[in-house]
Amino acid sequence: MSETAYPPVSQHLSDVEAAREEGRRKMDWALQHMPILNALREEFVDEQPLAGETIAMAMHVEAKTANLVELLAEGGAEVAITGCNPLSTHDDVSAALDAHESITSYAVRGVGDEEYYDAMHACIAHEPTITVDDGMDMVKLVHEEYPDLIDSIIGGAEETTTGVDRLRAMDADGELHYPVFAVNDTPMKQLFDNVHGTGESSLATIAMTTNLSWAGKNVVVGGYGQCGKGVAKKASGQNANVIVCEVDPRKALEAHMEGYEVLPMKQAAKKGDVFITTTGNRDVITREHFGEMQDGVLLANAGHFDVEVNLDELDGLAVDRYEVRDGVEGYEMPDGRVLNVIAEGRLVNLAAPIALGHPVEVMDQSFGVQAVVVRELAANGDAYDAGVHDVPDELDREVADIKLAAEGVEYDDLSDEQREYMGSWEHGT
Repeated sequence: MSETAYPPVSQHLSDVEAAREEGRRKMDWALQHMPILNALREEFVDEQPLAGETIAMAMHVEAKTANLVELLAEGGAEVAITGCNPLSTHDDVSAALDAHESITSYAVRGVGDEEYYDAMHACIAHEPTITVDDGMDMVKLVHEEYPDLIDSIIGGAEETTTGVDRLRAMDADGELHYPVFAVNDTPMKQLFDNVHGTGESSLATIAMTTNLSWAGKNVVVGGYGQCGKGVAKKASGQNANVIVCEVDPRKALEAHMEGYEVLPMKQAAKKGDVFITTTGNRDVITREHFGEMQDGVLLANAGHFDVEVNLDELDGLAVDRYEVRDGVEGYEMPDGRVLNVIAEGRLVNLAAPIALGHPVEVMDQSFGVQAVVVRELAANGDAYDAGVHDVPDELDREVADIKLAAEGVEYDDLSDEQREYMGSWEHGT
C-alpha cells in the first residue's frame, strides 16, 4: 500500500501493542453477536470477491465498523480507512485494524479539522477503486480534489441519511460522476438501524453520560424521520413525555396520530427538559429558542453533523462556559440559567466519551448490506451509471435471510399460484 504524508494511527500512539490488544478484544466481542458478517466472512474468504480492489473508507471507527473493514480485507481488498467524525474513533480499535497486513487505518480520536482532512487525503492517496462513506465527505473530496481518480473508481456506498441527502443534491446538480449505492435507504437500514439503533443508542448514551432518568421528563425530538421516530418511540417506552417538532405536515400529522404532542420549536423550548435533534439540517435550535429554555435543560444531537444546535449563537449568549461533567458542557446565561450541551453537539451516540454507537446486532444488519453492496460493485460495477442508486432488493433480502437463519426464524413463501396471481392484471371479481 502507498506511503502518505499523514501517518497511520500506530504512529500516533505511545503503547501500540496494548492498544491493538484492547481493540482486538472489542472487535472479537462484537463479532460474536454479528451472525451476518460471520456468514459473509466465510463466503468472502473462500471466494475472494474483492481481489484486486482498493477501498477507501470514511466511517465511525469502532468495534462493529472494524469487523466490516476486516471482512472486506479478508475478501481480497486493500483497505484504507479514516474517521467520519472527529470524536467517534476508538484509537485502540483503529490500532487493531492497522495491524492487519491489508488495512491501513488513519483514524485518530479528537483530531482538529485540518488533521481530519489530512487523514482523508491519506486514504485517497491509496488510489481507491471503491469508496465507502458515512456522511459523504470522502466522495466530495474525491470529486473536488482528485478528479483524475474518478475514471478508475467503480463506485461507492453511503451509510447514512445526511450523506445520501448530500449525494442526491450533488447528483441533481450533475456533479456526481460515479455510481454510489444509497445503503441508508434500504429497508434493512431504515427499519432497524435508524429506528432501533438511533433510538436506543442515543437515549442510552445520554442517560449514562448524565446519570439522569427519562421517566417523567419532557423530551423534545427535532424531526420525525426514521431516526426521530426511533428516538420518540424509545423515549416514550421509558415513560418520558414526547414532544415532536416538524416542518413537514405529513410527518407532523403522523406524530400526532401516534399520540405525541406536536409543537413548533419556539413553544416546545418552554416545556422541554431534554432536546434531541435528528433532522440532518442546520439551525434546528437557535438563539430564539435558547432564551425560552428552562434552567438545567439537556441539549443533544443525533444527526450526523454538529450544526443542528447552533452552538455559536449559544456561546455568544453565554456569560460563562464550563465542563459540568465528562462529556457535558454548561453554558451559563446572563440570568443564571445553565443550558447543558452533550458531546459538543456532535453525534451523541458516537461522540460522547462513553458512547459505543448503535447496538451490535443492529449494525450487523447495516454492515451486512454494505458488504454485499461492495461485492456487487466489484462484480458488476460497469452495469451502473454515475449517480445515486437504490440497493438491489435481492441484496437487501439476502441479508435479511442470513439474519433470520441465524435467529432460527422460519417464514412462509409464496406458492407458484400466488406468484402468478400477484403478477397478473387479469384476475378480477
